Amino acid sequence: MTMDGAVVVPGTTVGAQWVDDVLLAGPAGDVCFSLPAPIDRGMLRRLVRDRQMELAQSGLRAGGAAALRLPPSMAFVTHLLAVWRSGGQAILLDHRLTDYEVRRAIERLVPQVVVSPQRPVASGLRTFVDIDTDVASYCGHPAGTSHAVVQLSSGSTGPSKVIGRTAEDLVEEVLRYTQIEGVPEPGERIILLPSMVHVLGLVGGLLYGLHAGVELVPPARLTGDAILQAIAGGSKPATVLGVPFHIGLLASVEEPPSLPQFKRMTTGGELVPASVSSAFEEKYGVPLGNMYGMTEVGVIGTDLFGAHRPEILPAPGIEVRAVDGELQVRRPESPYLGLVDPARWSDGWLHTKDAGVVDPSSGLVSIRGRLDSQVSVGGLKVDLTEVEYTVGTLRGVEAAVVVFDNAITAYVQLNQPREIPSLEAELAQQLAPYKRPRTLRLLSQLPRTTTGKLVRDLTVLRKAVP
Repeated sequence: MTMDGAVVVPGTTVGAQWVDDVLLAGPAGDVCFSLPAPIDRGMLRRLVRDRQMELAQSGLRAGGAAALRLPPSMAFVTHLLAVWRSGGQAILLDHRLTDYEVRRAIERLVPQVVVSPQRPVASGLRTFVDIDTDVASYCGHPAGTSHAVVQLSSGSTGPSKVIGRTAEDLVEEVLRYTQIEGVPEPGERIILLPSMVHVLGLVGGLLYGLHAGVELVPPARLTGDAILQAIAGGSKPATVLGVPFHIGLLASVEEPPSLPQFKRMTTGGELVPASVSSAFEEKYGVPLGNMYGMTEVGVIGTDLFGAHRPEILPAPGIEVRAVDGELQVRRPESPYLGLVDPARWSDGWLHTKDAGVVDPSSGLVSIRGRLDSQVSVGGLKVDLTEVEYTVGTLRGVEAAVVVFDNAITAYVQLNQPREIPSLEAELAQQLAPYKRPRTLRLLSQLPRTTTGKLVRDLTVLRKAVP
């Protein structure tokens, strides 16, 4: 079923038709969200059409760009789909970013419209919120590329990357999910834990769920008990989609009830230790599956039955190779907006910066960890280079080294007296909470090599602390 108001703009983001055909088609009475009140396809189509009219009144035009700074909510879902139906480009900004980070991003990407909450979003453990939005016109310009979605790799300051994906690329990934054995099937449920601003929640949850007719169920709160209540709240088979952080929430439940609806849990992000996966499977009696992917390309490989752990099998249509110990994924065009960095993409191959090997006989991929400075904190990717850059801009900071030592830790050399609380307060204005160093250590002199380069070895840095 196609709604009125569809926009197709040759040479831009191809807007409406793919949204109607791939995401919004289906019987009007089919439930696509449980919040816990049900949202069926007919209601969702009406909400998207209304959002589309609001965006047009605020200045969004076919081929334009809209920045969405919204928490997980129906407002986010409907605005996102409305932007795409308008033939627009959606710039996704994590709602946890500071005003400083958002301002930098908007100055960098210059959208025509910015959508944000009318009031500050209450902090807490809510996974899905009910908000009113403010749609503000901005003196931006039409989208400079044909990408349907634009995301920032790890924020908007320092050396973060701007990543774009076309409508065709998103549709291709959604259809790729349908070929992966073990994904939720039509008529089942996804207990949705990851943010829809990021690729796992966006494509693996929202877009795939809408396309496949899988009911999306965000728990009332981000706790182990609330996740189990969401599973128990319906009779349809349920897959929990999350990141390793969420495994700990379920593990914290001492005596979980019998849940015949619980089909499996699938996580993306960092690797799960064998001891953790074994304990989870023993406690709940369901497989703990794994997905490996990147914002730049989406899902790369999976092991949804836990049969190959810690290895994964490339997803259908994905070609992976290892060169000098680095995993690379075939990608015809660079996903990065702006100048192409050959260290990130070259000659049709995306450089993952992950260490790994590919078994030539089975095709199984072993991931050995990151090669660069990106780490995962609670399932959210953080670029330590960005954090280090920001710490280095603080007043009185002469040099800084930021490392991951079970948590983000900053070693700081000052050129004027500063107290740690004042540095932390200043940093809170520039970095989202999950990016901030948990510990700041002040040194009179940071260790350096004989050539003057800052030393990043954890053992040396720890010894340098007075």
